[in-house]
Amino acid sequence: MSKVKYYYDSETLSYQKIERKKGRRIGIALLSLLASFLAGFILLVIYLNLPQIETPKEKALQRELENMQLQYGILNRKMDQVQDVLVNIEDRDDNIYRLYFESNPIPDEQRRAGFGGINRYRNLEGYDNSSLIVETNKRMDILTKQIVVQSKSLDEITVLAKEKGKLLSSIPAIQPVKNENLKRIASGFGWRNDPFTKVKKFHYGMDFTAPRGTPVYATGDGRIDRADNRSTGYGNHIRIDHGYGYTSLYAHLYKYNVRVGQKVSRGDVIGFVGSTGRSEAPHLHYEIWKDQDRINPINFYYGNLSPEEFDQILQQAQQENQSLD
Repeated sequence: MSKVKYYYDSETLSYQKIERKKGRRIGIALLSLLASFLAGFILLVIYLNLPQIETPKEKALQRELENMQLQYGILNRKMDQVQDVLVNIEDRDDNIYRLYFESNPIPDEQRRAGFGGINRYRNLEGYDNSSLIVETNKRMDILTKQIVVQSKSLDEITVLAKEKGKLLSSIPAIQPVKNENLKRIASGFGWRNDPFTKVKKFHYGMDFTAPRGTPVYATGDGRIDRADNRSTGYGNHIRIDHGYGYTSLYAHLYKYNVRVGQKVSRGDVIGFVGSTGRSEAPHLHYEIWKDQDRINPINFYYGNLSPEEFDQILQQAQQENQSLD
């Protein structure tokens, strides 16, 4: 219940009751409401212009955001390091490994290809740090793809290396008769005097003179293609299919130590020196075939001869003497 107020009337010398006017009461109420609104507005402006005033939850969210930005920065620096290492591997892949194994390098467009089609990062857009998050994810995806491409390339290099190793093991690369068992190089590849007709005839191999029964060695890995005496003039002879277009032939043998279809390795004893077939004395007639053409065996002794030994055998093989078959 509101208090009743009075005032002293000097004319009547008595207290009179104060009667409040209705309009005045409404004015006072509106004035109070306006004052409250202005005060609230001023406080809101002050609050919005004082960012240092934060609630504990806002402070926690701000710290989380700063930590996220820091972690993304660290992640990008790590990706820079990975990218540098990957570029180095790609360079060695194209300019060393593939060059050595005679394989075409991977096109740069294939290595650097991005991701076309739909927007893969739509769910990451619309935030304050969307550009940072989207770009980092793009880099990560592209880097992952590059690593996958390089991994497949190294798998291919591994296969090429195995094939290269197999090729190097298969190529005839040693002398079929050891030096300590040789008497001499009787004849080399080229025009030589035939021991029977005494006329010049092309000699398609090399003749190694050695005592009957001297071991004859496979000059490269391969499979025995023939081991018989059914080829005119060769007598007991062996042919090894080395693959890659190479075949080696060992003729005039006393006997052989292998069978058709058998796999042999470089250095295996496959037979023994003899004088069977069209032969004037015990020796080994040795030939190398490449893609069905007979080629000079002198170029295939790098596997077990020193430079001095090779020079010596080269001089002997170049002499235009008489062959033994």
